[in-house]
Amino acid sequence: MKDSLLKNKLINATVSGSIALLLILGTAFITSCQPNKKPAADTAAIIPENNALEVDSVLAQAEQLVDKQIELEGVCTHICKHGGRKIFLMGSNNSRILRIEAAKGEKFDPNCANSIVKVKGTLKEERIDETYLQRWEASLADKTAESHGESAAGCSTEKRARGESANTPQRRIEQFRQRIAQQKEKTGKEYLSFYHIEAASYTIQK
Repeated sequence: MKDSLLKNKLINATVSGSIALLLILGTAFITSCQPNKKPAADTAAIIPENNALEVDSVLAQAEQLVDKQIELEGVCTHICKHGGRKIFLMGSNNSRILRIEAAKGEKFDPNCANSIVKVKGTLKEERIDETYLQRWEASLADKTAESHGESAAGCSTEKRARGESANTPQRRIEQFRQRIAQQKEKTGKEYLSFYHIEAASYTIQK
């Protein structure tokens, strides 16, 4: 009788152990078959779904944001008087500025000036290289250069956004050449990158 009970216990222990082993192996198999979960895409951190970016944040991540749709909010410090097709939003100081261009055929409300403006649009890169500068020089020579701002010196707000200090087109070109040479020596790039947003829509915040 004792032998029979002992035998039954051994059988039950073996079965229980087998079931436990199968459960462990099954769990390991399921876990190994699960796809590796990666952190959310970088753009999720760069482009929040509900909150607009600030100018400083956009400028800091500009290379990663080129040709992406973003939502931006900032104080409009200047609106272009020639057609009202450009506004400038300021970041943490008056040298942290981003140009916003209106959609084709549209212009900005004059009330944007000195107001907080929220913009939805696409970030674009503009490169200034030697070819750009030579075309600029040619347009000055044949007097076909476009005028931006209230004088030949150019729009002071846009110049500040680009870190310019010169007051004549010729001197501006000269400074750009100097900066391109410095950029080439530092990074190997023979151009300067500047960024602006092509607006799809905007709202003046109250």
